[in-house]
Amino acid sequence: MIAEKYLFRHALRPFSFSVALIVCLTGILSAYREGFGDPLLASLILMAGLLLQAGVNLINDYADLSQPNLQLSSASQQQIRFNFNLGLGCILFAAVIACYLIAVSGMLLLLFSVIGIIGALGYTMEPINYKRRGLAVFLVFWLMGVLMVSGACYVLAKELSHSALLISIPVSLFVSLLLLSNELRDFEEDTAAGIKTLTVKIGYARASQLYKALMICIYLGCLALSINGSMPFALVVLLSIPFVIKPLKLLALDKGARQPITKATGRSFLIFGICYCSALLF
Repeated sequence: MIAEKYLFRHALRPFSFSVALIVCLTGILSAYREGFGDPLLASLILMAGLLLQAGVNLINDYADLSQPNLQLSSASQQQIRFNFNLGLGCILFAAVIACYLIAVSGMLLLLFSVIGIIGALGYTMEPINYKRRGLAVFLVFWLMGVLMVSGACYVLAKELSHSALLISIPVSLFVSLLLLSNELRDFEEDTAAGIKTLTVKIGYARASQLYKALMICIYLGCLALSINGSMPFALVVLLSIPFVIKPLKLLALDKGARQPITKATGRSFLIFGICYCSALLF
């Protein structure tokens, strides 16, 4: 029998697609604010981002095959391998799109793409496997945040933008927060399996404090962008604050009751992202 977490619909983690959507859209709108726009290129950027996100999600469980503490059925192992192969296909498709975008924008995007693909594969794959090294929360800030926003903007503007870099910071922090929520949700399972995520290494209490600190930094970052004029209407994100209350409350609950924290954080990220991208239009 296949464990529920390995079923395709769960392994795909569609609620996390908001990450690729919002991150890429932030880069696209950053370029738009500077006078650069191309509907075809923007569509390809979004497609590549969503494919990469799907690929990362589907290969995420592959490391479980090498965990001696996990007793996986034969059906679960087959499903993990199926998801993994499909995930590699998504990443390959994203790489094909990236090749076209490199051709029309510049070779700097090649560097971004290589780093991004290595980062996607290295999330749970050996010998990198930065998830079990406790580096995932830090690295996704750069790989799925700053790098993707800057890369999306670069495709359209054909140059690196200091403004886009600054604008990427609050969104990138929220990406790290979403991954941290995943670690907090799975704290007991990861501890039992010997998976040394950041949350396992520093303990649940400190990881919860980090979650709260990141949330505060996200909104302080928006305030800073509004004050320095990089994004005058950034404070529209305050409309999303009611949606961050639920995941903050879930932090204090026990294992069974806090399971919705990742979906709740993903929902708050989506609302935040919609507000954030709306602010970029003005």
